[in-house]
Amino acid sequence: MSDSPTIPYRFEPTATSAEIRDRHDSIDDGHETGEQVTIAGRLMLRRVQGKLAFGTLQDGGGRIQLFAPGKVTPDFERFCSLSLGDWIGVTGEVMKTRKGELSVKVEQWVVLAEARRPFPDKFHGITDQDLRYRQRYVDLWVTPESREVFVLRSRLVSLARRWLEDRGFMEVETPIFHPIPGGALARPFTTHHNALDEDFFLRIAPELYLKRLIAGGLERVFEIGRVFRNEGISTRHNPEFTMLELYQAYADYADIMELVEELVAHLAIELKGTTTLTYGDREIDVAPPWRRATMTELIEEAIGTPVGLMMDLDDLRRLAAEHGVEAKDSYGPGKLILEIYEKTVEPELWGPVFVTDYPAEVSPLSREHRERPGFTERFEAVVAGRELCNAFTELIDPDEQRARFEDQVRQKEAGDDEAMVVDEDYLRALDYGLPPTGGLGIGIDRLVMLLADVQTIRDVVLFPTLRIERFEEG
Repeated sequence: MSDSPTIPYRFEPTATSAEIRDRHDSIDDGHETGEQVTIAGRLMLRRVQGKLAFGTLQDGGGRIQLFAPGKVTPDFERFCSLSLGDWIGVTGEVMKTRKGELSVKVEQWVVLAEARRPFPDKFHGITDQDLRYRQRYVDLWVTPESREVFVLRSRLVSLARRWLEDRGFMEVETPIFHPIPGGALARPFTTHHNALDEDFFLRIAPELYLKRLIAGGLERVFEIGRVFRNEGISTRHNPEFTMLELYQAYADYADIMELVEELVAHLAIELKGTTTLTYGDREIDVAPPWRRATMTELIEEAIGTPVGLMMDLDDLRRLAAEHGVEAKDSYGPGKLILEIYEKTVEPELWGPVFVTDYPAEVSPLSREHRERPGFTERFEAVVAGRELCNAFTELIDPDEQRARFEDQVRQKEAGDDEAMVVDEDYLRALDYGLPPTGGLGIGIDRLVMLLADVQTIRDVVLFPTLRIERFEEG
């Protein structure tokens, strides 16, 4: 189409396909409304019947038919030769054909952008999954379900933000570049700042900065943002993902459990109209209250054997081996209990259930349980066999926090590359005093997967991390 007229610098639609349907879907077959509209979008389907052509135009609101009579539509032959995927602008009268299809009569039209590559047709779409993720700009047009997921995701984030603000939470932004990695047990990405000649780490969690703000007197804070973890890629994991983290002064983990179940139920009702969701081929009811059960209780339910921190370490190792857990020499009883839980319990929990009371050994930022020595007031919410969120009553004692950090350093020296290091500035903030605080990190991607009934994280991330595509020169 090199002979096409100059493409305009701007174009001004007066209506969307959704607005036209809202106003005129009920008109009689064969009726003309007299209303002139200007619409724009991609040409997704076209058929020509002699001196009459029909097209399907898709915009952000949906699809609508184009009705192009040869006697009315200017440059009719060229209109009939448009490529699928071409962006066009159309002006004409809203009408309904005798067969009952709401349409816009093509009285004026202009090409807004040419599709120089073949566009998949609406019946077959993109069958190559890798191609869908690499070319999301095509997938969004030819896979309606994909577009619906990302509309739901946008609404979910907006609703969550408003829900928290209505409860007195203040949205904040904290650094992406961290001088030391912290806030979670994960391997970080490293980068270098040339002007400062310093290495920095892409944040694995905003936790320690948000708790600094609680110490600074901001009593309820939250952040929705990207975090980065240099780990494997799977149906549940993408190296960069979105977290909602919040901290509430004067709260404990029981308060945060109530907040989580109320927030998820609210989002389900707003987005799906019910708290009873279908995930895969099974139902999940996210209406509060959710079940609360300790990690050790759930392990005993699953394997029929009680476990505890006072068990003989060799016995605990043998039990772990019986259930397929590969235990490193550095694992203490708390880490072994966690590994047994993750192997035998978590994948089978349909939930929703709050798994509570994690060993202190694997919870370096959680406050020690007020009734169970060696355990902490930490929980994870598990839904459909996967962790949805992680939360705890925050550790506020600077001396105990230093001891936990130093234990993490020993674990790192023993070969655990996900262990933490000592954060001296955070300890200084604790020295100024952190009030009793409850904190939460909830994975937005996994929450979207649940509400959209999607099985892989790549379907809820617009541009997931993939192996770099190599293009041939020329």
